[in-house]
Amino acid sequence: MDALDVMGKKEEIFPYFQPIVSADKQQIIGYEVLGRIRTEEGIDSLGFFFQDQSIPEEYILEIDSHIRSQAIDILLERGNGQSLFFNSSARHLLYDHGETFTNDLEEYANKGIAYEQIVIEVSDYDIEDEALQTLQHILTYYKSLGVQVAVSHAGNTMSNIEKIAILNPNIIKVGLLNLKDKGMPPEYREVLYALSMLGRKIGSTLLFEGIEGVGQLKYAWENGGRYYQGYYLGKPRADYLDVNQYKSLLTNEFQHFITHERKRLLSLYELSQDFNRHLQQHIKRSRQNDWNTMVAEAAHSLGEACFRGYICDEDGHQVSSNYYRNGEGGWEFQPEYEGDNWSWRPYFLENIVRMKHEKVGILSDLYSDIETNELIRTYSYPINESYYLFLDIPYLYLYERDDY
Repeated sequence: MDALDVMGKKEEIFPYFQPIVSADKQQIIGYEVLGRIRTEEGIDSLGFFFQDQSIPEEYILEIDSHIRSQAIDILLERGNGQSLFFNSSARHLLYDHGETFTNDLEEYANKGIAYEQIVIEVSDYDIEDEALQTLQHILTYYKSLGVQVAVSHAGNTMSNIEKIAILNPNIIKVGLLNLKDKGMPPEYREVLYALSMLGRKIGSTLLFEGIEGVGQLKYAWENGGRYYQGYYLGKPRADYLDVNQYKSLLTNEFQHFITHERKRLLSLYELSQDFNRHLQQHIKRSRQNDWNTMVAEAAHSLGEACFRGYICDEDGHQVSSNYYRNGEGGWEFQPEYEGDNWSWRPYFLENIVRMKHEKVGILSDLYSDIETNELIRTYSYPINESYYLFLDIPYLYLYERDDY
């Protein structure tokens, strides 16, 4: 089927709706609107039509507007305050400076639809700076009306995160489909952390799509997702569902997640307390200012729980060598690290102040190590008012304890 076939069968084109569920209410808060066409073989997706860059923009805008209009009528007839998520490529919006969508918004408002019920979801915004600025102005206007703006972030790279910040959306949509069979690569955790931090800074909410099983739902829940979408929570369909369709499912799953997370956090707290008691006794017996001996003895004393140690002063200057377990399992000093400064690292100075006042060690969040690119945690311990011990804990040790 080509573009002319689609244009000639406009009466056979209609919307499908895929539910989007909220974590706070465990209810369906809206639907993503997806184009479908009825053919002799059955019902087909119109994804190919909207993604084909050879199709004239006027055709795209006409069919898009046609689908939206039908979706609005269905919302008026059967909706219960839900939102509609309309997809739009940045290219399509820039073609007519968003005028088609703006005119449609006025029509929806005249029918009684609140602007706040409309979400425009923008994709393909990897564009030149000048075009990006134009797109930003268009989206800012929509937001001034009350329309919500969502942008999609696909893949597991940091690309486009800066552009997301410029567009300043209400919702950041994160895809999980690529993770179905591959587990969670470390670089994806870094991307998720960056998106989560960006969302907090600009006031955006995370929506996870592509959820096809409980594992992906758990990952979305753990990583601050407020909204969820995917086949696990409903495939695209022609009609609406009861707003509480998934309430029982989510309530039960969330309770399992909470139980597991509470157990994990308690285990981490106990690990931190064990390290603190152990080092409290060990540091008392160590000779102050002999930093290399102190870090070596502390690292050895923790056995498999540590693969690297070093000591810094309160300003972040490293005063010892790195003491490092090499690939053969032996330990060695790395004097080239002595004198480096680590105050630039996130939370470094904040944790120093905490240790200085609380007089106890701190276990870090899980993060990717600069040297090995493996996930680790760092345990920081106050030797005295001015010097601090840092011990890096390998992921395998944490995983075996369910402390990752």
